[in-house]
Amino acid sequence: MIRNIFLAGASGAVGRRLAPLLVEAGYVVTGTTRSAEKAASLRRIGVEPAIVDVFDAEKLKSVVAEAAPDVIIHQLTDLPHGVNPAAMKDFISRNARIRSEGTANLVQAAKIAGVGRIIAQSIAWAYAPKPGVFIETDPLDLHAEEPRATTVAGVAAMERAVLNEPGMEGIVLRYGFFYGPGTGVDMPANPDLRVHVDAAASAALKAIERGASGAYNVTETDVVANSGKARHALGWDAAFRIDGRP
Repeated sequence: MIRNIFLAGASGAVGRRLAPLLVEAGYVVTGTTRSAEKAASLRRIGVEPAIVDVFDAEKLKSVVAEAAPDVIIHQLTDLPHGVNPAAMKDFISRNARIRSEGTANLVQAAKIAGVGRIIAQSIAWAYAPKPGVFIETDPLDLHAEEPRATTVAGVAAMERAVLNEPGMEGIVLRYGFFYGPGTGVDMPANPDLRVHVDAAASAALKAIERGASGAYNVTETDVVANSGKARHALGWDAAFRIDGRP
C-alpha cells in the first residue's frame, strides 16, 4: 500500500496546491524547500519539511532515505511567478539545470532508497513542430535553436532520467502553461495550451496510484496538445479546483 510521499518542490507553484491535497488524501508527506521560513509553512499544513537543495546530492540521498517514500513527486523548477515564458531568458539555464542535474540527483536518491514510482513535472510545449495536435508519442524538438534548445535539452534529460530508470515506474506530466493562485497569471498568453494550477496538482495526485509508466499531456483543451491519455488512464479532470469552482 502506498503511504509515504516525498514531494520535491513543495513550496513551488504546483507544490503549494498539491501538498494539502496529499495530506487530505491520507498520505504521509515529506516536502522539500530551500527556505526555513517556508518549512514552517509546510509544517502548519501537516507536511514534514526537508530543507535541502536538489544540487546537494549527498544530503538529498540522506533526506530521501530518511523519508522512506513509496513515491516521489518532482515539482521542482527555478522560474519566477507571472512572467511570460518568452521573456524568461535569464532563467532558462537555471531551470534546465534543475531538470537535468537536479532530476538525475533525485532519481539516484530514489534508486538508493528503493522508491517504486516517480512522477515528474514536464512541459507540453517542447514538441518538434508539426501540423495538427501533439500527442505523447510525438518527438521533442531536439534540433531547436537557442534559447529554445536549452529548454528542450533540459526537458529531454529530465524525461530520460525519469522514464528509463530500471525497476522504477516513471510518469512524466507534460503540463500546459500554468495560471491561477500563486502563479501570478490569470490567463496565459497561449490560452489553447493552458492548465489551471489546481488541475495540474490533481494530475500528480491521480498519478500516485494510477497510470502506466510514460508521458501524459496535461492541458485544459486539446487544441495544441491532446490530453485524452491523462483523462482516460489517470482519471484526470481539467475542471478540478481546490475550492470546488470551475
